[in-house]
Amino acid sequence: MKATTMLAATGLLLLSMSVQAQNTQQEKMKTCNSQAKEQSLNGDARKSFMKTCLSSQPAAASKLNSQQQKMKQCNADAKTKGLSGADRKTFMSTCLKG
Repeated sequence: MKATTMLAATGLLLLSMSVQAQNTQQEKMKTCNSQAKEQSLNGDARKSFMKTCLSSQPAAASKLNSQQQKMKQCNADAKTKGLSGADRKTFMSTCLKG
């Protein structure tokens, strides 16, 4: 039973790795759309996220943990909105909590 489970898990792992290796623009778009939907992004925040997501290299994205990815996205959004000082601090706090 353990061997069957291990074999199935290994198969799924290899399958997922091959899917990631394809990295077609269509797959990237599908992935980025689902991530934007999960984060409930819309308007300028979604546009900024999609631009960053679609232009990023898959290897670079996998090196960042979820908090780092969130920080990167919030920074990009704040820059897009031209925020600075107290406004930027408030935006970043809200963005990182959400």
